[in-house]
Amino acid sequence: MISMSHLAIMYRLQGKLVQAENLETIVLETRERLLRADHPDTLTSMSNLASTYQRQGKLAQAEDLETRVLETRERILGVDHPDTLNSMSSLASAYQR
Repeated sequence: MISMSHLAIMYRLQGKLVQAENLETIVLETRERLLRADHPDTLTSMSNLASTYQRQGKLAQAEDLETRVLETRERILGVDHPDTLNSMSSLASAYQR
């Protein structure tokens, strides 16, 4: 899963957004099935997919995923955890667009 996730990020950075979205969706669905919805790796996959949505202009989908990630991280990790703060930043970025 890690290699697939990294490949999807590379696709996004190269502007291959459809390929990135497809691969990130597979990674997210697999992690949700094998791990759980609130597992840190699953949350990272959600955030990665949200980043791709944002680059594609799918702002409602990006905002929805980033909100879910932030709420879960706040509940599990607390508001001062670095991952939670990253989620706040990602959601703020989605709002700015």
